[in-house]
Amino acid sequence: MTRETDRPTPCEVKTLYGSDAIAEMLRRLDTPYVALNPGSSFRGLHDSMVNYLGNQDPHMLLCLHEEHAVSIAHGWAKITGKPMTVVLHANVGLMHAAMAIYNAWCDRVPMLILGATGPVDAAKRRPWIDWLHTSRDQAAVVRPYVKWDDQPASLAASLSSLMRAMQITTSAPMAPTYVCFDVTVQETAIEAMPALPDPARFAAPQAPGASAAQVSALADMLAEAQSPVILMGRVSRDEGDWARRVALAEYFGARVITDIKTAAAFPTRHKLHAGAPGFFLSAESVEALSGADLVLCLDWVDPAGTLAQGKLGAGAKVVNATLEPMLTNGWSMDHQDVVASDLTILTEADALVAALCERLGLEPAAPAPRTAPAPHGQEPDAVLSLDALSHVLRAGLAEDPHTLVRLPLGWDGRHCDFTGPLDYLGYDGGAGISSGPGMVVGAALALKDTGRMPVAVLGDGDFIMGATALWTGTHQSVPMLIVVANNRSFFNDEIHQERVARDRDRPVENKHIGQAIDEPDIDIAGLARAQGAVGIGPVATVAAFEAALADAVAQVRAGKSVVIDARILRGYVKEMAEGMTAEQDG
Repeated sequence: MTRETDRPTPCEVKTLYGSDAIAEMLRRLDTPYVALNPGSSFRGLHDSMVNYLGNQDPHMLLCLHEEHAVSIAHGWAKITGKPMTVVLHANVGLMHAAMAIYNAWCDRVPMLILGATGPVDAAKRRPWIDWLHTSRDQAAVVRPYVKWDDQPASLAASLSSLMRAMQITTSAPMAPTYVCFDVTVQETAIEAMPALPDPARFAAPQAPGASAAQVSALADMLAEAQSPVILMGRVSRDEGDWARRVALAEYFGARVITDIKTAAAFPTRHKLHAGAPGFFLSAESVEALSGADLVLCLDWVDPAGTLAQGKLGAGAKVVNATLEPMLTNGWSMDHQDVVASDLTILTEADALVAALCERLGLEPAAPAPRTAPAPHGQEPDAVLSLDALSHVLRAGLAEDPHTLVRLPLGWDGRHCDFTGPLDYLGYDGGAGISSGPGMVVGAALALKDTGRMPVAVLGDGDFIMGATALWTGTHQSVPMLIVVANNRSFFNDEIHQERVARDRDRPVENKHIGQAIDEPDIDIAGLARAQGAVGIGPVATVAAFEAALADAVAQVRAGKSVVIDARILRGYVKEMAEGMTAEQDG
């Protein structure tokens, strides 16, 4: 639903400007939304999107912070696999958005980011403010974590750069691109609409694929293996790709490991799924890897670290299928440690699986039924823990098709029951706090009218930092459910402080200082209501959360955005607590 305030008064366009041509090019690129926080550096483009395009195709999403604009586009891409356009004001807006851009880079999602700078010609700058908001090389702020950038100096170059940026961001491996427009180019009158590039002639090229020889060699290696293991990492949201992954594992009897950093990739209740998905390996996953004689890594995040944690035997073979080498640079270590491999295939994971299935004549596997949740068995008066919350949540959502957009760091993967590619969307890529609310809004926009309920469990720190992102969702009348697992602490760092205190023989009891979020208490439900959402809570017992969840689900079904403040005990699942501090054991 478009609010009346977002419907522009029709106007007769008498004179064309450079920004009109840029706006028309955006329409041709078929991005349905532009997420932005307003800024004078792109006031020309803003006017063109409103008064030339009529705020349609694309429709502007007003955001209350630039970081939210990028996080919303990130959540959209995780569902659709397609880029949303984001516009960021000058250097200051770009700096605000930098953390969210890094998340999108690490998560390998497409995104078309546009920026603007004050007049490049110094003689045209207004006193003071234009000087502050003009940078000689504005993209330098984010260049290490965007795939390509440009700062074109003419209208023709701007249109070409826009087309190139879209082509590059949608080419695998995907990552954001950034184009910065000169304000003068936007605001200069033009005599006629110039010839615009035809997007059909600039389609993204097909990604590199496995050769027939590589597919044949891998098929032979899998056939010869006695105990193969597949690490299923960054894969698509396509139902057909999901079914082929299941068919391939079943054909070879390969154990499958998934994680919570990336989206649902394989049925978690399947007999071949080894252990529970987590941020670090579970004991069962370690056991499967330690006994493997062949490991196939399908665009797995951190294969070297995982294989080391899994105690892979010296004689085991490793096959690494990924496009990661095409993005690796020297600024960020997000590429992780180098992995030793007996066969490296430069390809997208699902393209390789499809090639293997075709060679072997495999039909896609039938969809797995969702396991009916047993009664949660939690004592009604018990103080709520994250474990109890997960039991109640699963039972309370059993009747509603839903997508888990995010889960918090302390989540126990044993509670995950993923039967399809949209059941869970993974984490944020760069582990940057504050991205959660925006990503929920973006995913909810993509899921609107699909019949799937967007649901997220967010930490209190993540929610508090990003709470105003909710306003964009409520303004767009997007239904969604956020449960804030509120332990009143930046608890991740309590784990680290406890480790340091033990190592130094100092009081563990002091670990909460500088971490606890209390005195005064923060009104999570009040923050939600301030953004136009329904705020429920705080609730602190199993029975209270059960009642709050039933109320929330009913309201989301009715089209509302709902936030529940669920007060939980502090604590992490064992694998997470150990994994977060394991680096100090070396």
